[in-house]
Amino acid sequence: MTDFNPLATYKAILEDREFNLISQYINTNFGIKLPDHKRIMIQARLTNRLNKLNFNTFKEYTDYVFSKEGKILELPHMIDVISTNKTDFFRESIHFNFLREVALPEIKELPSQKINIWSAACSSGEEVYTIAMETDHYLRTNSHKDFSILGTDISIRMLEKAKKAIYPIDSIAVVPEIFKKSYLLKNKDASKPEVRIKKELRNKVSFLWHNLMDNDYAIHQEFDIIFCRNVLIYFSKEDQKHVISNLCKKLKSGGYLFLGHSESIAHLNFPLKNVSQTVFQK
Repeated sequence: MTDFNPLATYKAILEDREFNLISQYINTNFGIKLPDHKRIMIQARLTNRLNKLNFNTFKEYTDYVFSKEGKILELPHMIDVISTNKTDFFRESIHFNFLREVALPEIKELPSQKINIWSAACSSGEEVYTIAMETDHYLRTNSHKDFSILGTDISIRMLEKAKKAIYPIDSIAVVPEIFKKSYLLKNKDASKPEVRIKKELRNKVSFLWHNLMDNDYAIHQEFDIIFCRNVLIYFSKEDQKHVISNLCKKLKSGGYLFLGHSESIAHLNFPLKNVSQTVFQK
C-alpha cells in the first residue's frame, strides 16, 4: 500500500524551496517560527491565494510575492493568512481579575490624568475590548480618570475586524451580564446573530499596524499597562529578548506587563518582577 501524502491532496504542492523561502522570510521579519511540520497548514492557507491570483504553482506565487510589485500588493495578504489569530473575550480570565483588583486601583492613584494601555498582537480585538470593558467599568465607579487603549497587530485583516467591532453572539457567552448590557448591541436583524461594541467604548480604542520585531518601535508614548499574550511562544529565545526589551522601553516605571499563561521570561534579565501568574511589574 502506498503511504498517504497529505500534500498531494492539493493541486499545487509547497515544495522545499518555496516553503523555505516563506518560512525564512516570516521568521526573519516577524519572528514567527514555521517548522516543517507546519508545511501542510501553510500550504492549505495559501492555496486560496494561489487560486485568487490564478497561479498554478507555489514557485509562481513566491516569485510574485517577493517581487517589487508583490511586496506591495500580495505580501500583506500572505502575512494575514500565515499569522495565527487565536483570541477570545476574557481569555485567561485571571489576568482580568488582576487588572481589576490590583493594577487599576494602583494606577488610578498616580498623578497622571489618563491611563494608557497597549494590547500588542491584538488580533481581531476581543482582548482589547475585554480590557476596555473592565477598565471603563472600574473607572466609572472608582475614579474620574480617562483611559485609552492601543491595539496593534501584523495582520491588516484582523485589524479591520477589530475596528468594526462586530462579533458572533456565541463568542460573548463568557462576557458578564452587566458588561453585555452596558457595552454590547445586538443586531436588530434576527438573521444575523451578532453583536457590536457600543460606540462609546470604541471611541476609547485605536488600532495600528505594528511589527513586534521592528528594531525601533514607532509608538511615541509610554504605557501603564501592556498586554502581549501568547505571542512569545512563536519566537526564538533571542527574538523573545528583543521583543521584551522593546516592550520594557514603552512601559512606565511601576507599570504592568501581562504575558500568556504558557510563556516564561525567567531565562531573560529584565527590570521586571513577577507579581502574579505571568504578570510582571517594572
